[in-house]
Amino acid sequence: MHFWGNLIGNQLVWFCAVAGAGRGLYWPALVAAAAYVLSQLLLSPHPAVDLKLIALAIGCGLVVDGVAGASGLVVYAAGNAERGLAPVWILALWASFAMTLTVSFAALQRRWLLAVLVGLLLAPLAYVSAARGFSSLTFATPAWQGIAVLGIGWALALPLLATCARRWQPARRGDPVETGETR
Repeated sequence: MHFWGNLIGNQLVWFCAVAGAGRGLYWPALVAAAAYVLSQLLLSPHPAVDLKLIALAIGCGLVVDGVAGASGLVVYAAGNAERGLAPVWILALWASFAMTLTVSFAALQRRWLLAVLVGLLLAPLAYVSAARGFSSLTFATPAWQGIAVLGIGWALALPLLATCARRWQPARRGDPVETGETR
């Protein structure tokens, strides 16, 4: 049940964030993300790990979405006044996504190439959906350049986040690290 709550909860945060941003509001993302993150921290066996992942994810968001915004290739609705800063609603999404790295996206922890591919191909689709369905961001023409910047950024950030999620969690019984086995 926790797997599905983690996955669906993250999607609900995404919906609140992009729907709110499309209307020029950033607070729906903050409220939804705060409720989701708090609920997940209460269920987490290692909340300190999740808090470190949130901090790292927000740092990744500042870089990835900051570069995309500063380049002018992506323009965020409900954005910050200063160009080059990732808007707070996007950072709320990064924080929420961090909560999936030890639960619903835990499989990425041991599959580096899959993390790269998910970052490169699937993450930009969320931005395209947000742009087309909710007008929460726009891409400069040609749109593929902004999509490529986001894809490359996520292809670098997601393996980093997944690796940290794996390394920061205490070893579990039977893990190769604990038993000395290799896989």
